[in-house]
Amino acid sequence: MVSTLRKIEFPGHSGAKLAARLDLPDGPVRAYALFAHCFTCSKDLLAVRRISAELAREGIGVLRFDFTGLGSSEGEFASTSFSSNCADLLSAVEYLRANFEAPAILIGHSLGGAAVLGIAGMVKEATAVVTIGAPADAAHVLDSFGSSLDEIRDKGRAAVSLAGRQFTISREFVEDVERSRLADAIASMRKALLILHSPVDQTVGIDNAAAIFQAARHPKSFVSLDHADHLLSKEQDARFAAAVIAGWVSRYLPEDRPQGGEAFEHVRVSETGEGQYQNTVLAGRHRLFADEPESVGGLDSGPSPYDFLSAALGACTSMTLRMYANRKGIELGRISVDVSHEKVHTADCAECTEDEKARGGKIDRFHRTIVVEGGVPQELEDKIVEIAGKCPVHRTLEHASKVRTELKR
Repeated sequence: MVSTLRKIEFPGHSGAKLAARLDLPDGPVRAYALFAHCFTCSKDLLAVRRISAELAREGIGVLRFDFTGLGSSEGEFASTSFSSNCADLLSAVEYLRANFEAPAILIGHSLGGAAVLGIAGMVKEATAVVTIGAPADAAHVLDSFGSSLDEIRDKGRAAVSLAGRQFTISREFVEDVERSRLADAIASMRKALLILHSPVDQTVGIDNAAAIFQAARHPKSFVSLDHADHLLSKEQDARFAAAVIAGWVSRYLPEDRPQGGEAFEHVRVSETGEGQYQNTVLAGRHRLFADEPESVGGLDSGPSPYDFLSAALGACTSMTLRMYANRKGIELGRISVDVSHEKVHTADCAECTEDEKARGGKIDRFHRTIVVEGGVPQELEDKIVEIAGKCPVHRTLEHASKVRTELKR
């Protein structure tokens, strides 16, 4: 859902190469964020991808990576610990700082949330921290080991089944998370904090969110992810979390300027690489998506091209009527305009001229319905329709236009 997705590798705490993705906005980068995934998950989890894409849409570059021994990263997972995860995060911070810009936002899901809370105070450039389903204490992860925990303590390591996959967990990992204490780090990090948690989370209980909130200083916020599971496996839950985070972090960042300091007049449309048809649209200082409905193979993540065209006609109509009413001193209620588009045979088009009907074929027809709150005096009805027809977009659509196309080398 972004215009640029870079594959990156950088050395982790042990020297192993860590695989990463950098989601970049189409236009100047407003700020950078670092995303830490959940225990034994990867950078490509649905929730991670969705949130990263939504932030990129808001002008924020997001680095998401696989911890040592997970996903596409090198190294042995069995030799890692909570402390090594924190060290990997600091390696990611250093990579961003050296090659782009230090992260202003730290985001962590589940144990990744505990990790960002642990390192937040060490990242002086960070202004905001977001946790999703995070435990208040890293040792909480031991609850998922069940009866294998005794075997790990006795034998030094054991295979543990997590989310249907086998992982080897070491005694060092267990002892490390037992030593970790997050309360002091949370209280002293001096960053704005957003806590997202589901009240029905069966993996990390909602009481953890309460404990994190209690330990943190203001500014701090909590948003309930009602009905969501721990992994935000339903797309609508991931989408909601993404929208909340994107809106919240904007309060702690510079103003978004997608085309730089001075907005240019033309519109830029670029493929995102997500789905078959999704494009980002830059219009002045505004970022939008264009897409096609799922029924024709799109993601339905934004209006279709003809939806945008209909919107242009509707918006122009409403604005033109408001300008006319203001200029004439007419008390006109709130205006809304419905626009639909279809292709019809000229023979069936009541608005077509005889010449157009004689030429045959199909023609684009826009059906526009104007509604004025409180109604319009009968003596003004014809005038309202007349003025609507003078809207510049209406005139553009009804008159022949020329499109000049060039291929840039």
